[in-house]
Amino acid sequence: MGTPLVIAKKTTDTKQEIVLHSELANRHGLIAGATGTGKTVTLKVLAESFSRIGVPVFLADAKGDVSSLAKAGESNPKFEERIKSLNINSIPFAAFPVVFWDLFGEQGHPIRTTISEIGPLLLARMLNLNDTQEGVLSAVFRIADDQGLLLIDFKDLKAMISYVSEHAAEFKADYGNLSPASLGAIQRNLLALADQGGDQFFGEPALDLMDFIQTDAQGHGHINLLAADKLMNTPKLYATFLLWMLSELFEQLPEVGDLDKPKLVFFFDEAHLLFDNASPTLQEKIEQVVRLIRSKGVGIYFVTQNPLDLPESVLGQLGNRIQHALRAFTPKDQKAVKTAADTFRPNPEFKVQDAITELAVGEALISCLDEKGTPQMVERGWVMPPYSSFNPISLEERRAFMAQSVVAGVYDQVLDRESAFEMLQQKIEQRQQHAAQAELAKQQAKAEEAYAKQVAKEQEALAKQHAREQERLAREQQKQTERAAKQREKLIQDTVGTFAKSAARSLGGTTGQKIVRGLLGSLFGKR
Repeated sequence: MGTPLVIAKKTTDTKQEIVLHSELANRHGLIAGATGTGKTVTLKVLAESFSRIGVPVFLADAKGDVSSLAKAGESNPKFEERIKSLNINSIPFAAFPVVFWDLFGEQGHPIRTTISEIGPLLLARMLNLNDTQEGVLSAVFRIADDQGLLLIDFKDLKAMISYVSEHAAEFKADYGNLSPASLGAIQRNLLALADQGGDQFFGEPALDLMDFIQTDAQGHGHINLLAADKLMNTPKLYATFLLWMLSELFEQLPEVGDLDKPKLVFFFDEAHLLFDNASPTLQEKIEQVVRLIRSKGVGIYFVTQNPLDLPESVLGQLGNRIQHALRAFTPKDQKAVKTAADTFRPNPEFKVQDAITELAVGEALISCLDEKGTPQMVERGWVMPPYSSFNPISLEERRAFMAQSVVAGVYDQVLDRESAFEMLQQKIEQRQQHAAQAELAKQQAKAEEAYAKQVAKEQEALAKQHAREQERLAREQQKQTERAAKQREKLIQDTVGTFAKSAARSLGGTTGQKIVRGLLGSLFGKR
């Protein structure tokens, strides 16, 4: 059997309590109301109530004031007056076991997950991609899976997108058209997310969600407090992170059915961010998780200003409701008031629609499920005072709590193991080595070719020189032959001439002279 959690006293009779049954707390809930109407105190009261019965809690601290859960409350005249008006003698002030978390690692233990774990659907929403770009991103994830490339951190995804962009033509046959425009848009949105600090969310060691589901030595459930003041500046990152947590819890936790109390209660502050600009596919996934996760023993409580922030399909699944005051100045406000009133089981003692605009600070309209799971008639009540302090803790106190935390040192140091970035770098280096080797071989081939040409040229030059030398020798030999011939001819002529002269002298007289002229006139001429 579950435990009744007293969350308020009836406005008309403060001796009567309004309770939330722990065995039905996994039927989810809604805390709504305008700014300054008391939602934060209600949130603290519920978190404390669950923690006291051993149920761990996760909630976001958008303004830093919920950190006061870690410090025991103190009495003051105003507080004493309030508890007396509620017929409460005293409050057992107490601090609660708070574990501080921060996506940026500044005001709490860092929270990280891997790119692969968050997946293309949630990442596409975080990057504000359109349907075409989301399809290309899904293809990038598929290529990484098929090639055994781990996508862990931001640089892995950037390297993978660059790799796909460079080889888009090769992947087209198997994965479809991966347009440069879509890949470029993804890269630009990644850079924008990194500028906002979103890159710190991706990496290792990745968060083990079971670290959220713990109790202290006294059996009190840990209250896991996410510092969200800076995170709210990047609403898509905030909403996607919380949705990822719900999805992971749904995947990891076993089916348990209905328990005496939940395994974990999850408060989603600024709930409208979850549904703003959500694609039909994503909204369907959110609705599915909300509908099915209760069977895993997890209760989800949406905290928002206006019930209209939630789709009707989700609003209809919230069995436990706490509605603080709403203002009805505009037609949209009036519609919100009417919508909120219509979600309650009417109470004949007052008109719900009028009561919503009349509620004082700290007062609310409350309807929880009874023991049979049926919505109770709406009651008007004063929310119980918290046991913890109203004053936020200091930065020094926060650091002291972090140092004593059960997860101190577990997530503080970033682990950078080999993943897609390093693997692709190796591929690039191998390609560069192969290219360098190919270039070296090409240069060697060119050098060998040039050397062969040079040798051939030199051999050709030697051959030509040899030919010229042979030609010169031939000419020289011919000249020598010709000179020798001339010398023989001259010798013959000289011999004949000498003989002729000798004969002429021997013959003497004119007759001899004539004979000589007749015979050798061409040689000696006439005298």
